[in-house]
Amino acid sequence: MRLGDERESGNIEDRRGGGGRGGLPIGVAGGGLGTIALVLVALFFGVDPSVILSGGGGGQPDAPVARQEGSGPSEVADDGQRRFVAQVLATTEDVWTEAFRRGGNTYQPPNLVLFSGTTQSGCGTAQTATGPFYCPLDQKVYLDTAFFREMERRLGAPGDFARAYVIAHEVGHHVQNQIGVLRRVDAERRGMGEAESNALQVRVELQADCFAGVWANRTQQMRQVLEQGDIEEGLNAAAAVGDDRLQRRSRGVVVPESFTHGSSAQRVQWFRRGLEAGDPRACDTFAGRP
Repeated sequence: MRLGDERESGNIEDRRGGGGRGGLPIGVAGGGLGTIALVLVALFFGVDPSVILSGGGGGQPDAPVARQEGSGPSEVADDGQRRFVAQVLATTEDVWTEAFRRGGNTYQPPNLVLFSGTTQSGCGTAQTATGPFYCPLDQKVYLDTAFFREMERRLGAPGDFARAYVIAHEVGHHVQNQIGVLRRVDAERRGMGEAESNALQVRVELQADCFAGVWANRTQQMRQVLEQGDIEEGLNAAAAVGDDRLQRRSRGVVVPESFTHGSSAQRVQWFRRGLEAGDPRACDTFAGRP
């Protein structure tokens, strides 16, 4: 990516080098959520929801890796990583501020917390082993940049655009939170069985992948920051964190009913859909088969 002198977001909390306590992000998901989620997207991005409710078109087109070791002091001194994260976060702010503005709404960007080892989040303990995540309770993204090394070394997903995809995906969850999808999903999941709840969570994750694709499309239109091979890096990263690939790697067997993020093929499919459409209304993962 050619970020050059692109601005850095001021919404960075750098906690690297500090101690901390911290659980995993709260669960989110839903049941017959397709229409509800799509209407929420429509309302926030400037579409008449009556078109969707009446059966018309809706703009729908045609896991983290565990680490045992903590982050070292070198992470704290690595201002290059901080600058990169801050610049990518700034591009997400530009994209979603404009998207919300077009729909007559105001985007409130999240803070992104950089940490090493562990830190406290509004959803419990953030730790390196959990991988990057978004906490809807405090509306913050949590990232130990050691995860980027894991992507390259263990998952075979190197490259700056692969790292940017991870950030954009987590910001995609913040967008879902702002438009009410996470709240609706969380309510729908209550009382569900594990397999059904997991299936709904997959749809949440795939929509965040699609929103990451929208971000890539619009960032390129605004800034012309992509270089040859960047898109391939993003697609490779999406495939690398598919549940099937991670389960095969860690367990030697794939259990689809336990998926919570989607298969490699699904993650690539939805990232590509957002990338090609450049429109959040294309990201209706809740209708039909994901």
